[in-house]
Amino acid sequence: MYEYKKEFNGSFKQACEKAAEELKKEGFGILTEIDVKKTLKKKLNEEFDNYKILGACNPVFAFKALNAEKEIGLFMPCNVIVFEDKEKVFVSAVLPSIMMNIVENEKLEKLAVEVEIKLKKVIDEL
Repeated sequence: MYEYKKEFNGSFKQACEKAAEELKKEGFGILTEIDVKKTLKKKLNEEFDNYKILGACNPVFAFKALNAEKEIGLFMPCNVIVFEDKEKVFVSAVLPSIMMNIVENEKLEKLAVEVEIKLKKVIDEL
């Protein structure tokens, strides 16, 4: 399992707004927002469910992580997704502790757990 997911009781738009709000409360900004549905329609003329990727970054943790491992930027920002599947809306966040296992840097392990606690709180508040 590499994600922390919860069904959202509301619309896709409400889920996107609430996720952004909760991320902000935990010190994250959204650096990127990818509207997958819109992009696939534009680039491939294919229909897809509502699906957004929010690239969330907490500057304090990002700075610490980059100082511990220069190439950690390959795993940044933390992705949070909001998507519809069979008329249900879900919000899911990557688990940094799982991602950091690949890097094998003890300094990052502690940071990953701290970030993960914050991301889980975001999802739990939805």
